Amino acid sequence: MASTGMQIFGFVLALLGIMGATVATLLPNWKVSADVGSNIITAISQMQGLWMDCTWYSTGMFSCTLKYSVLSLPAYLQTARTTMVLCCVLAAMGLCLASLGLKCTRWGGGRRSKRHAAIASGGCFVAAGFLCLVPASWFTNEVITNFLDSSVPESNKFEPGGAVYLQLSCINCTEMLIYDFDNCSLFL
Repeated sequence: MASTGMQIFGFVLALLGIMGATVATLLPNWKVSADVGSNIITAISQMQGLWMDCTWYSTGMFSCTLKYSVLSLPAYLQTARTTMVLCCVLAAMGLCLASLGLKCTRWGGGRRSKRHAAIASGGCFVAAGFLCLVPASWFTNEVITNFLDSSVPESNKFEPGGAVYLQLSCINCTEMLIYDFDNCSLFL
């Protein structure tokens, strides 16, 4: 088996991955207004996320509106919502299974059951990473395609926001765990 230190390091990376994916799911800055036009009367910054749209005004006022209707949302946004929630659920399940598969823990049974828990947690993390990659790619593609479309007014152009970049970095954390089937161990 891998050393205990390597397992704990992998567990901490997985924990960082699930925390980042959860924060990225909840953040309202999936796309941020682009400063393309030069005829800005009032300086505002608009952000749109999976669950709400926010606006910051130059006066310091801040307002957010929740997206209540699922049916009025475009397909890429509905898919992003669904896959990000599934990503968080799968990563949480993987984290629970990984805690059982760590050799420094007393619960989880013997070597064989710990090995199976480690394999299952690795599968959960790989699936969660894939579920995090799908909305990041599709959402970014939609934002950039809309940005490059010349028929869209400059006031409606957006750029990918910080939540998308956070999401892409979280994919790396959840998929850094690899299972060594020959030695029955989890390593980075």
